[in-house]
Amino acid sequence: MNNRAKAKAITRSQTPFWMVFGFVAIAMMITLIAGATRAQDEHITISHGISKFGELKYGPDFTHLDYVNPDAPHGGEFSTWAFGTFDSLNRYITKGTAASSGAIFIESLMAGTADEPDSMYGLLAETIEYPDSREWAIFHLRPEAHFSDGSPVTAQDVVFTHELLMEKGIPAYRASVGPEIASIEALDDHTVKFTFANPDPNSNENLLLAAGSSVFSKAYWDNADHDFSESSLEPMLGSGPYLLDSMDVGRQLVYRYDPNYWGADLPINVGQNNFETIRFEYFADSTAAFEAFKSGVFLFRSENSSQKWAQDYDFPAINDGYIRKEEIYDGNIGAAQGFFFNLRRDKFDDPRVREAIGMAFNFEWSNRALFFGLYRRVDSFWENSELEAKGEIPADELAILSPFREYLRAEVFDEPVYSPPVSSEDQIDRRVIRAAGKLLDEAGWTIQDGVRKNAEGEQLTLEIMNRSPAFDRIINPFIENLELLGIAATNDRIDTSQYVERARNFDFDMMISTYGNSLTPGLGLRQRFGSESAMVPSRNLVGLQNEGIDQIVELAIAAQSREELNVVIRALDRALRAEHIWVPQWFKDVNTVAYWDVYEYPDPTLSPYALGASSWWWWSEEKAQRLRDAGML
Repeated sequence: MNNRAKAKAITRSQTPFWMVFGFVAIAMMITLIAGATRAQDEHITISHGISKFGELKYGPDFTHLDYVNPDAPHGGEFSTWAFGTFDSLNRYITKGTAASSGAIFIESLMAGTADEPDSMYGLLAETIEYPDSREWAIFHLRPEAHFSDGSPVTAQDVVFTHELLMEKGIPAYRASVGPEIASIEALDDHTVKFTFANPDPNSNENLLLAAGSSVFSKAYWDNADHDFSESSLEPMLGSGPYLLDSMDVGRQLVYRYDPNYWGADLPINVGQNNFETIRFEYFADSTAAFEAFKSGVFLFRSENSSQKWAQDYDFPAINDGYIRKEEIYDGNIGAAQGFFFNLRRDKFDDPRVREAIGMAFNFEWSNRALFFGLYRRVDSFWENSELEAKGEIPADELAILSPFREYLRAEVFDEPVYSPPVSSEDQIDRRVIRAAGKLLDEAGWTIQDGVRKNAEGEQLTLEIMNRSPAFDRIINPFIENLELLGIAATNDRIDTSQYVERARNFDFDMMISTYGNSLTPGLGLRQRFGSESAMVPSRNLVGLQNEGIDQIVELAIAAQSREELNVVIRALDRALRAEHIWVPQWFKDVNTVAYWDVYEYPDPTLSPYALGASSWWWWSEEKAQRLRDAGML
């Protein structure tokens, strides 16, 4: 269904009950009449979905999402791999190393789709109700919604979840959600009301924030045997479509479809959750994982190594057609992947130091010598989208950034938006190295006895925290170039548990990660770039604290149209890139995947923002039988 469906609205009236007793009663009467008049005038919207800018692709009577196969068979197994290890199934706290799939049990009030960047539709909640003032939102829960133990999902569970996360959840939740939600109230078992601290009649941002609320079971966590604040391998009781089937701690997780899943026939779920089981195999080494895939230990692999993609997919199962190797359309933004500085350390205070270090990474040589020309350079936090800043500053971005000039670097206004220099395809581009050395000199880090030192005689060192052996071949040439600058750089490869713990404790110089930005950025910007998130475990990896950036983020959150949001984000991108908080790496605009030929999928161009392999792909029993007959399964 491709119609643009407006949310339906109703107007409600309220009749006050009052009596007149003297002057006090007259005053009360005037107040109540005024209140009644406001209530009569107030326009209340009730809708099956919510979008940031007011329009929805799917109408209230949609039967399934456009990008799924509503007739997809249910059954079979989706199996893939995960890097590292795990010792917890609770992703909502900072303790432990959580399994990446640990949220599979939990559902939210509403859910997003893979063909709209800024909309959500009813899941646990059937509808959302809100006034023009956006002062509150009421969600009407589906009476049939229940947890996997059969207990109903209630408004009390919604209230409890928020209070639990505010008290014991990850600090980033408190930092981003706490200032926006004044209160949550259960009006009855199936009706919950969110009241907002900073309502904006021109923004749906808080409505989306509330709609994305996860819901835990109050009864489960009220049990004295369950401590939310401690990491645990006991699966959380949830309302989602999968249950834990088996676990080999740190090595394997298997989830099985719940035959009593309450939401199987919801329009937003039709054609999804197609597999009977979903299996994750954990490996500490990507080479071992690849060999396991080749031998059929797991059947689906999303390849992130250009070397393997170019060289290693030449083996009998590929050549005989038992494994398919494909580049599948990806319409999402390029992941903001890079080496991220820890700005909490004094030696990185000067952006010229950060810029110089970044110049030592030669992408052009890496792409030729290591990546077989398969990648493009990332230079924007919103790469491959209309949110990416380009060229000289245009008038609309200048108008946004000028009020914050005192907090931003002069190059934001005086130079084209920053992009890393294009190096030669030789590993060492001496022209770029010389320019980087000049920046370090200007920043007070000069060559003394053959190494970079400051006026106090402290040597400039850089430790790159790394948890993947596959990155060694990329980091080591980077280090060689840094050493030419007189910087004492090291590749510190550690295991996943140490990596997670040190990242949480800000115990690193530089780490490899991504900023998972959105095509419709909103409140999450505070977590990634806001000062309030800088000193708590959050998505603000680098610890950025800049009052100007904070205020631009607020402008983005308050944007009232797609056009306004696009301009503000381009301005934000321009300002962020001038700060040199990262050394951008690379991206590709396709999903490079390989899988044993037992899976089928709909046209991927219909779901541009997600691949959906474990959800709206499906198992082909006919193809699986062909592989069994050949002795391959």
